[in-house]
Amino acid sequence: MSYQGSTKSRIAKGLAAGPMLAWRAALCLLLSACAASAAFAQREPVHYFHSSQLPPGTIGPSQLLRGGPLAGYLQPLEIRGPEGLEVSVAIQGQFEPPQKTPALFGMFIGPVYRLKLTRIPRNEGQEVFPTIEVINRLYPPPGLENHFPIPVHFTQEELTMALSGRLVTRVIYLEDPQSALPVRDSLDQQRYYEVRSDEDPLKTADRLGRPMAIMRMGSRTPEYDSQHQRFLFDCPPLQPLAAPAPLPGLRDGLEEILPPVPRIERGRSRP
Repeated sequence: MSYQGSTKSRIAKGLAAGPMLAWRAALCLLLSACAASAAFAQREPVHYFHSSQLPPGTIGPSQLLRGGPLAGYLQPLEIRGPEGLEVSVAIQGQFEPPQKTPALFGMFIGPVYRLKLTRIPRNEGQEVFPTIEVINRLYPPPGLENHFPIPVHFTQEELTMALSGRLVTRVIYLEDPQSALPVRDSLDQQRYYEVRSDEDPLKTADRLGRPMAIMRMGSRTPEYDSQHQRFLFDCPPLQPLAAPAPLPGLRDGLEEILPPVPRIERGRSRP
């Protein structure tokens, strides 16, 4: 079977992590206009080799050709959705028993993973089979990799659109710290920006930060025949991960609040 209906493309912020600071990010969009000189009144066009319209499994492997610490790295990824949603991933030719969301997995960069979502709220008995393609990795503090996974949220709206025959493409990207807005985000919601039909969500995410993963979800269902393994993308290796223990509470702000320093008002003499 094939995807039918119209498409809906979205980009969503993921999780940013650094040596000293990590934050949960969703989507913020900041549009700014910069003055340009007369000699450079128009920016040079950027040639993009990749497009979100490429078949799943095209972008990730080409990322590995660039080198760097990508090949063989198991990138933690967290699946979230409406309350009650369950997810299972295809392993060794079949879907594993479903587990409740949020669910944590370690996925390699490059392959395509086929998921099955069940117990969809207000749509009991129906299923969707999205794909996830991890195309980059995060660099959290050593030993804390599972604390900072790439978040992939499935909203009720997106699930309903997929069940109605529409194709949903979501690109999760790592925000650019130079343009990010200082907005507190929630673990239960991932803010997103819906691009126009004539825009490529992958290109938009690239302008706003660093694309990390691509989720595609439509109405396609598996056909259990000789093509079955093709539907499951040959079931790449996967590592289920347990939820990590909570980190120690962090203080609010980046600096400690110190008591006020005593001051001597002018015009008074010391006792």
